[in-house]
Amino acid sequence: MTKSDDAILELLGDAGIAIPPTAIAFNIENVSRPTVDRRLPKLEAAGLVKRYDDPKGYTEITEKGRKYLSGDLKASDLEIGA
Repeated sequence: MTKSDDAILELLGDAGIAIPPTAIAFNIENVSRPTVDRRLPKLEAAGLVKRYDDPKGYTEITEKGRKYLSGDLKASDLEIGA
């Protein structure tokens, strides 16, 4: 997990709704759109977020992602690429 991953998950957790990658990057200081685009597939593969095809790219946090944020799930328990 990276600092960007944590920031993305925190934003999605606070938002409580599905939002597009552009809005994610816009609302997180020092996290660029390319970083968001690169990290979201990894977070999805780890089961921390759910991405939608329609509307394309919209993303929301999953229950597993909420458990990670609350500390009930450790980063070492996740299989996520750097």
